[in-house]
Amino acid sequence: MKKLICVVSLALSFLAACQQDAKNTTTKVASNPDHKQESTGSILISAPVHYVGRDACSSCHKSQSKKWASSHHDLAMQVANKETVLGDFGDATFSHFGITSTFFKKAGKYYVNTDGPGGILADFEVKYTFGADPLQQYLIEFPGGRLQALSIAWDSRSKSQGGQRWFHLYPSENMDHTNPLHWTGVNQNWNYMCAECHSTNLKKNYDSTTNSYKTNWSEIDVSCEACHGPASKHVEWANSEYSQSPSQNYSKELVVSFAEPEKDIWHFVSGKKTAQRTSPLDSRVQEEICARCHSRRGVIHNEYQHEAPFLDSYRLSLLEESLYHSDGQINDEVYVYGSFLQSKMHQAGVVCSDCHDPHSLKLKAEGNDLCTKCHSAIFFDQPSHHHHNVDSLGSKCVSCHMPAKEYMVVDPRRDHSFRIPRPDFSVSMGTPNACNQCHDDKTLKWSMDVVMEWFGGEVFNRNHFGESLHAGRLGLPKAAESLIRLAEDSNQPAIARASSIDLLSRFPSQSTADSIKKVLQDPDPLVRIAATNSLEMIHPSQRFELAESLLFDSVRAVRIEAGRVLSPVPRMELSEKQKSLLGKAIDEYIEAQKVNADHPSAHLNLGVLYSGLRNWSKAETEYKTSIKLDSSFVQGYINLADLYRLQGREGEGEEILRSGLEIIKDSPEILHSLGLLLVRNKRMSVAIKALEKAANLRRENPRFSFVYAVALNSIGQNEKALEFLQKAQKNHPYNRDILFTLVTINRDIGHLDSALKYVRRLIELEPKNSRFLSLEEKLQALKN
Repeated sequence: MKKLICVVSLALSFLAACQQDAKNTTTKVASNPDHKQESTGSILISAPVHYVGRDACSSCHKSQSKKWASSHHDLAMQVANKETVLGDFGDATFSHFGITSTFFKKAGKYYVNTDGPGGILADFEVKYTFGADPLQQYLIEFPGGRLQALSIAWDSRSKSQGGQRWFHLYPSENMDHTNPLHWTGVNQNWNYMCAECHSTNLKKNYDSTTNSYKTNWSEIDVSCEACHGPASKHVEWANSEYSQSPSQNYSKELVVSFAEPEKDIWHFVSGKKTAQRTSPLDSRVQEEICARCHSRRGVIHNEYQHEAPFLDSYRLSLLEESLYHSDGQINDEVYVYGSFLQSKMHQAGVVCSDCHDPHSLKLKAEGNDLCTKCHSAIFFDQPSHHHHNVDSLGSKCVSCHMPAKEYMVVDPRRDHSFRIPRPDFSVSMGTPNACNQCHDDKTLKWSMDVVMEWFGGEVFNRNHFGESLHAGRLGLPKAAESLIRLAEDSNQPAIARASSIDLLSRFPSQSTADSIKKVLQDPDPLVRIAATNSLEMIHPSQRFELAESLLFDSVRAVRIEAGRVLSPVPRMELSEKQKSLLGKAIDEYIEAQKVNADHPSAHLNLGVLYSGLRNWSKAETEYKTSIKLDSSFVQGYINLADLYRLQGREGEGEEILRSGLEIIKDSPEILHSLGLLLVRNKRMSVAIKALEKAANLRRENPRFSFVYAVALNSIGQNEKALEFLQKAQKNHPYNRDILFTLVTINRDIGHLDSALKYVRRLIELEPKNSRFLSLEEKLQALKN
């Protein structure tokens, strides 16, 4: 599915200061890998900590408050009025795929006439603005406490920059009411998609029984306590006698403290080109609080606690194929953190506020002056290094090391992995490179030759984790061995190691299993999560011994993954204590899914869990709920039909799949599932038609081609099967299933030379695979 547009912030009505759970001490995130926390102590009488609002902060923190005013955080979400609305609502019109929308004002309010649910044109009042620069979106209130983000936005850039116009966030796609990404659908719902990161102390308050929201906040925008946490105890401290006594200052009663022990943290050591920290970074709390919103992640806990590890509240997306290029460069909208974790900056202890003012959000210096605070200008800000004319675009550090990509049509965002341009990777992996982004009239060979001339071959000889991830994604020769090396290399970024482990599940073998066992207890929780997930390749009866300790891991995201993966373990093999431990982790996983009970994916996850536990009725309820929440949710139909298969209810399974096809016309995934169902029921003629259509509609999915060819072969159409497989093999040259099927079909019809050709390709991919080696030996014997 294409990316979901995340709009800009929260809704409904102001709340007075909201209470949180009482805390007797304030804490900070420690730097140790287990994320254990240390108390900083409290000197005031224990009382429930709560939000007090920025007015309570600004009286003392005038400078910070002044910087914050009119920042992106300040303008994240506002009530729609003449001071906040930037778009042209003077009867302006905008047309997109035959639908003309009109923006107008009536009685001092702002409206848009556009296609609503069912595709019918209607007037909708704009309740809130979302963001300001370089675009502004608009939120429309719907029944049940919903706010929906309009997919037509205002380009707030100047006319000279191409702005001051209405535009569609999906300019080349027909986004009518049947599209899952239509602005009235669940995937453009503010309460679920956007709200948490655009207001302070947001409470979604979704009621699954009525499928409605009572969403509220303490402050409509991203204010002081969104980052610093509820400040009631800090205000109490500031008004107390203790604030005047340095010996009694402790943590100033802040929920989290971002203060560094020294003022000048970075310094140059004689003879070094790059500055170093005066002391190691002892806390990741700052970047983890920023990551809360500046990352691609899923929410796993309802009550965010500022002092807790990031992975206690969220699950971070890895370097997945749909999100990042093979070398880790940004592709889809990933919001910085996943890129930053890959960088040498992160490893060196750089934090967000080293470059960005945390209140104005502006850079702390302009141009190369920012970079040369830590990277010596004598060495780096010179033509001898950047090889471009001084003050040209090419002389700017960010042009080469932080290339930008545009999102939401007009919003360029820079890659924060701080990488060296590698045009050689563009050749070998198809990834973008900064050289050709600027010199788009030049060839890749030109870029490689220039880099070679400037820096020699040393740049191209540097190993990079992207080579392993690329091999794993495509299934290249020796991919598994390369992924194993990356997974076990503690010097590599944890997010890259975790991503390699995730890919290893495509290459089940004893070596893969042994590697996963090694990293299950890795110090980094991202690695532990990925390793736990990969245990699914191991039989359930063998999992518990390996992952039992992860059920009481210090990090919630690890615990719930362990609960999910270990849930199918036979209970008769466990002690009562172990059963209780597993039950708690499963319950915690269930609660994590309920956090997103307003989205069909959470119910799909619960359905899979209950199906594995053989709780058929609960699984059925969850799958049906996923479809009820979003009738275009393809996987809900497929999983429900498969549940019916497990219960011997194939007739109902066919009904549910056909009902899905009525709503999502020609869904390749549903057609494929229907074809498999029809094969099981020996209705081969209609099955073949469904499988063929699915394979042709989704040629990028090698499994669809493989299954269709197997079905053809099963009814004696082996030549047609071979023809289709050979075409598929050209698109997927390293796919083991396709190659193996080419071997067996050619063998069975006596084409032994062809069978040998394909089995040898398999051996090239996996030289130690005993199954492939044995098959080659038998084929050779048949030929002789």
